Amino acid sequence: MTRKERTLKRSATMEGVALHSGETVQVQIEPAPAGTGVIFRRGDRPDPADIPALAGHLAMSQRRTVLREAGCDVGMVEHLLSACAGLGVDNLIVTVSADEMPGTDGSSMPYVEMLEGAGIVEQKRERLRFTVDEPHVIREGEAELVILPPSGEGLRIRYIPSYPDGVDSSPVVFDSATGDYKKEIASARTFVRAEEVEALLSAGLGKGATADNTLLLGGEEAPDMRIALEPTRHKILDLIGDLALIGADLHADIVAVQSGHGLNQAMAKHIRGQFEAKEIADPGMADGYSITEIMRLLPHRYPFLLVDRVLKVEGWRRAVGVKNVTINEPFFNGHFPDQPLMPGVLQLEALAQLSGFLLQRKMEHTGKLVVLAAIDKVRFRGGVVPGDQLRLEVETLRMSRNRATIKAQGKVGLRVVSEAILSFAMVSSS
Repeated sequence: MTRKERTLKRSATMEGVALHSGETVQVQIEPAPAGTGVIFRRGDRPDPADIPALAGHLAMSQRRTVLREAGCDVGMVEHLLSACAGLGVDNLIVTVSADEMPGTDGSSMPYVEMLEGAGIVEQKRERLRFTVDEPHVIREGEAELVILPPSGEGLRIRYIPSYPDGVDSSPVVFDSATGDYKKEIASARTFVRAEEVEALLSAGLGKGATADNTLLLGGEEAPDMRIALEPTRHKILDLIGDLALIGADLHADIVAVQSGHGLNQAMAKHIRGQFEAKEIADPGMADGYSITEIMRLLPHRYPFLLVDRVLKVEGWRRAVGVKNVTINEPFFNGHFPDQPLMPGVLQLEALAQLSGFLLQRKMEHTGKLVVLAAIDKVRFRGGVVPGDQLRLEVETLRMSRNRATIKAQGKVGLRVVSEAILSFAMVSSS
């Protein structure tokens, strides 16, 4: 069953200590337009890039979830993202004063209370959803994460843990359709095994951990649990937060055996890829624009119009489009005609045109024209040949009245074939 997207009625702030760095951190959350998603910004950086909470922005990390864009990192995002998913809050701007979110009390409850205190309001746009239609399995050692087609409505998670002697290792089941996230999951705190403490501290982690915000498992004294099976409920909390990086409501049954952030994030990337492929294959998933609407905003015409369809536009932040590559393309007559290969510069042009479409929507009634001004960090990672469907993805990193910086990426299937940072100027069209 579909639902409407949600954001906040007003802004809210929080201050707390980061669990790993031990720094005091300030956070501000603000409402955002429908289609924005959750966006993180580093308030301590001049001219910071937007960091979308999507699996494509995951960075390698230990024992936490870190997002990265244009040299800016924000870590420990999983507790806030879990709270957002648990309450159905989809669109937020999150400004944080350091590279790590506050650890609060080790759970997502303070974030739940922060979101509820700001007021949750419904928006007009329908929330994207992804229903799993075949099994997906990721394994690492004894850990395993299995995602299956749903047996009911929503997301059903069964977590099977393994703990030291004296800690209850019974499975926990949480069903988003029938359960209560706030009551069953949100108050569960993070934990650490006694034998891991020294190694974590040596690695510079856990500087903000205390007996109040972190359960110690396998120590001399049994931990004082807030709720039954608290460590396993926290594992489900983390899993919900990590899978929120898919960028859509997930409808599936999940069986998790000793899984942690590594497996969670690998599955989030995999399912995000499946979701993107389905967007192209199923036009009904998209709320995009026809070629007629594209030509209304873009000045390009055949043979230089290189965007065939715009699948989706999320505010002025992100757009996804498609270029269907056929042997009839005029450039194949002179570019390796015996072994047709789409020129890399034309892949960049297609990405620039989609970026122009995204930005021109904002400029449409200003009398200004969006013009490509610079290209940076260009990478070509694979060939594009006749029969390929080139998926074009562009995301706004920075935007002002006269300038914009866009991260652009071309894909064939799940394979990245081209990427660049594009800079645009808004100039008078007269």
